[in-house]
Order: sequence, then C-alpha cells, then structure tokens
Amino acid sequence: MSIAYEDVKRFAVTTPIYYVNDAPHVGHAYCTLHADALARWHRLAGDEVFFLTGTDEHGLKVQQAADEKSMTPIEWADITSQRFKDAWEALEIKPDDFIRTTEPRHYQAVSKFLQAIYDNGFIELGSWEGLYCVGCEAYYTESELSDGNCPVHGTKVEVVQEENYFFKLSKFQDKLEKLYGENPNWVEPSTRRNEALSFIKSGLQDISITRTSIKWGVPVPWDTNHVFYVWYDALINYVTALGYGNDSERFNTWWPSVHHLIGKEIVRFHCVWWPAMCMAAGIDPPNHIFVHGWLLVKGEKMSKSKLNKIDPVVLAEEVGLDTLRYHLLRDTPFGPDGDFTYEGLIRRHDADLSNNLGNLLARVSTVVSNKCAGIGPKPRENSPLKKNFDEIIGRVRDAWENTAPSAGLEATFELIYLANAMLEQNEPWKMEPGVELEGILGDALEVLRLVALLIFPAIPKSAQVIWNRIGLEAEIESARLDDAAIWGLYPGSLPVTKGSPLFPRLGKNSKNSGESKK
Repeated sequence: MSIAYEDVKRFAVTTPIYYVNDAPHVGHAYCTLHADALARWHRLAGDEVFFLTGTDEHGLKVQQAADEKSMTPIEWADITSQRFKDAWEALEIKPDDFIRTTEPRHYQAVSKFLQAIYDNGFIELGSWEGLYCVGCEAYYTESELSDGNCPVHGTKVEVVQEENYFFKLSKFQDKLEKLYGENPNWVEPSTRRNEALSFIKSGLQDISITRTSIKWGVPVPWDTNHVFYVWYDALINYVTALGYGNDSERFNTWWPSVHHLIGKEIVRFHCVWWPAMCMAAGIDPPNHIFVHGWLLVKGEKMSKSKLNKIDPVVLAEEVGLDTLRYHLLRDTPFGPDGDFTYEGLIRRHDADLSNNLGNLLARVSTVVSNKCAGIGPKPRENSPLKKNFDEIIGRVRDAWENTAPSAGLEATFELIYLANAMLEQNEPWKMEPGVELEGILGDALEVLRLVALLIFPAIPKSAQVIWNRIGLEAEIESARLDDAAIWGLYPGSLPVTKGSPLFPRLGKNSKNSGESKK
C-alpha cells in the first residue's frame, strides 16, 4: 500500500491524547506546543489546518483512582481532563478540537470502527495470559522487560489471565512491511522507523483488545460482557474527531492529511498496531507519524514516583509565557531526547530574546524616536541584508515543513544577528539625519517585520507586540507567507513606539534589562 504525498493545502496535526490519571507537565507541553506551532506555521503558509489534542479517559488506572477518591470514573475524568484544557489555554495553545474519549461521538466511532474490523474477520475470541503493566495499560514479553520490570515505568508487571477478543495483527505483517518499504519517510526520524520495522519483522502476534475484568471502557457492540482495552479505544480518537462514523465527507477530506506527533514510548501502538487496525477497518493508515524523544530532567524521564515533574503553567508565570514556548521549541530538536533545565531556559532567554531580539527592537525604536521624530523610514531595495534574507527564508520554510521548528528558529535568528551587526558597524545613534541613516533604520525595521512574521508560530504574543510597535496594525495571523515573507514590504512613514523592554534579562547577574538604550 503506497501513501501519496501530495502538495496539498491541508494539514491536520494531532498529539497523543493524554491520560487523565496524570497532571499536565512540561513533557506534555513540549509535544503540544510543537503541534500548536506547526498548526500556526501552516496557517501562515496558507494551508487549511486542523489541530487536535485531548484526553484518554478509560482504563484500569482511572477506575482505581476514582475508587480511591470515592468518585465515579466520569466524575474523576471530568476534573482531570479540565486540567489539561486549562493548561493549554494558559500556554496559548489553541487546538481546533479537544477530544475526550468519554464523549458520545467517540463511543459511536469506536463501535463502528471495531465492528468493521470484526465484520472483516480480523477479531476472534480467545484466552490470554500475559505480563501486564497497569501504568502502561499494556502487555510485555519477557524479552521486553528491564530486569523483570516494565521498561517504561520500572515497576513490577503482573501475570494476567482472562478471556479476551483478539485482533489478528499477525495477518498484517506483509502489509505493514510493504507500507514501510513503499513509504520510507512514513515514520520519522529514521531511528524510530527502523525500531518499528524491526519489531514487525521479528514476527507479529495477535493481541488482546478487550477486557472483562473492568467495566470502565467502551462496550464491545457484539458482546457487552467485554469493554475495549483502553489503547484500542484511545487510538480511534484520531478518526472520531475527523468525522468517522457520522460525517464521511469531512473524514474523507481530512484523513489523508493527518500527521501524528507522538512520544517514543508509544511507537509500537501507533506505528504497528494503529496502521494495521486502519487496514483491517478498510481505511488507509495515517499520512505521517513523527516520533519525538523524552524531555528529561537531570537525565531521567518525568514521573510521579521520581517527583521530577514540572508544571508548565507555573513555570510560564515565573519566566514569561513566550520565554517558555521559545525554549521548548528552540532548545530541544523534535526527535531525540532532550534534558530540560531551568538554567538552560534562562540562558536561552537572555542570549536570544533579550540580548538579540529585544536589543534590536529597543535600539531601532530609540534611534527612530531620537533621529526621525518617531516615524519609521522604508528599507533599501538594494540592502545588503536582502540577499541574506532571500537565502534564510528558504531554510526557515524547509525546517518548518520538515517538522523541525528548532532549525527554523535558529535560521530566523541569523537575520537578527545580521541586523544587530549592521547597527554595530554603522552606529546610527551617532549619525546625522539623512538618506544613509534612514536606509539603515529602514533595513532594521524590515528585519523586525520579517522576524515578527517568522517567529509568530513560536511566540505569538511577543511577535504581535513587535509588529505593532513598528507601526503595523493588522493581526499577524491574518498574514500569508507568500505575500508577506518578501524583502522590502515595510511601507515606512509609520509611527514606531519605544515601549518598555520586551524581554528583560532573567539571569542572576543581569541588570533590569539587557536591551540597549542606544
């Protein structure tokens, strides 16, 4: 089966849905911020965009947590799901849909999807005994354990035996190998593609998809003594939100454009089980899957037991929302593991946002105020920075299109460094009013316009402030790259506002602001 990679004008991006027996932490924010930034970028690029996130609310852990609090599972899920909604709102993450797996639309889609697999002959009744991790809600083989413990949580696994319905995953080995062979970039990066393909080639076994020991789940439509195992219910959220089961036109429009962003611990579910389930139900696998590493704290995965979880909302309140957004998008490339440190966040803020971007804005607005009566001049058509920009914008576009916001931001900041170097070399604060001064300031204002446009997906609030301070009134999100990411469009004759420092330094030895007053 070959997936066509067309230059379509639609981009649907999904995060994993987060388990409600947990609180939002900076690792969740890392993935969800990337999805938000990619959605914003593709809107700037003129694409139709759909951004989905949500919460996974069934399974044994939720049932146990609710019992401990003398609540029903849905009461507990209502409380904990809202924590994620509140966190994303505080972090300026704006999904087009927030799905909960306890919604009626999801029950409808799950029943239809798995009934289709059953009717197609890929589900059968059997008995299962296996090594089960409650934390993962997953079974493992002996070879997958780490010193006899769950490889993800490091906790002991349980031997579980019960009557289950099984999905005939083994029937899809050849089809999955063909899928990977015909679509070498279907799963990225290549290390994760190779990991999934190796698992497939090692030999696939049929897998249990229902439970009789718990009741908190979506009932099996052909046998109500069973509920679907939480992972199978959860995976189907992606098609639920696009209209599967109730709006076939919408589903057929959007499903070919879906890009899943997932963490490396759920590769097997998304890159082996999920495409096989799609095939079994009679639909194509998703368009693309990008796997990111863990955001570690002092080299360790965040977990309740290690007490190393960081609340991203509290952190954003302390250092600034856009500082946190920029750090998470810039400092850990999307793919390998990264180590989160507070010190690294502060260094990145001071180096990039305060000393470079904030400094450029402060310098230019101050000199325009002092030398040009606060009215910004036009850029030069033959500016030496134009050639730099024409080269940089290609790299910025490529990076964002290839799920590499870190590289896109790095390239964007090259333009800021060049503009600051131009100011250092020419010292416009010492120049007399005239054509040369106006040309230099116009070039710097044009850099600020272009940078505000290009950093908007990462730090939307600060980008809009820059945009407005140089006299532009429209909302950046209404701009389109093909029309706006062109050198020389700053119109000049606009009022430029000095304002307070946009990014005061945060380092211990900093003054109140690292932004120049020249």
